[in-house]
Amino acid sequence: MTRFSNCRWAWAVVTSLAALPAWAQPADVTDLRAQEIVHTSAFLASHPDLRYRALAQQAVALGRLEEARTYFRRSARYADKLSQAALAEMWWEGLGGEQDRALGYAWMDLAAERGTAFLLALRERYWAALDPAEQRRAQREGPALYAEYGDPAAQPRLERELRTALRQVTGSRTGRVGGGMEMEVRVAGGMRRKVDPDVFYRDEFWKPAEYWQRQARELDQAGRSEGKIDVGLPTTVPTTD
Repeated sequence: MTRFSNCRWAWAVVTSLAALPAWAQPADVTDLRAQEIVHTSAFLASHPDLRYRALAQQAVALGRLEEARTYFRRSARYADKLSQAALAEMWWEGLGGEQDRALGYAWMDLAAERGTAFLLALRERYWAALDPAEQRRAQREGPALYAEYGDPAAQPRLERELRTALRQVTGSRTGRVGGGMEMEVRVAGGMRRKVDPDVFYRDEFWKPAEYWQRQARELDQAGRSEGKIDVGLPTTVPTTD
């Protein structure tokens, strides 16, 4: 069986990223406001793609790979391409459950749906490693995955969440938005933190078009990391309970 022991870019990229996406980190290290905001429970509650991916990464860190599969799949329902790529790798390698290379290819084909270069390259490596029977089954598995997890279904699912959350997100504002004042939101442990509402309500965090542009930049950054990350995964990882 062909294994990509030196080419696990999808798995390495996803598991080595911070629990929150790279695009959510401030480009300027002196600007910590965006980094603080994406750690708040209000933000994560409103962004199920990021919330479930973060939970999956936490499960990976704890060696709970079966649980990680579940969370990556939930994130994948909200058009998170890195989570879809992680699922592809888990099925391909049998991490956290049974091994199914045909299904692994189908997930990677889905992850590469937007034409992201490094995901397309991974998809082609997978395809070349499949035998003809596996290739035929991968083609049979693909349509059902696309129907539920492809962008035509998954992106509107997340966009509804963002629109609803933007109307309902709670926070005790102590000043008007745009006035340089602060608002309070809950963070982990039920504590409250003051954040800048001008940053919290940026269009790039809430408006679909801007949000997908941000996600595209995250994928581009992940592609630039290809091959440079060693997460030290063992050759054989037992299924956890």
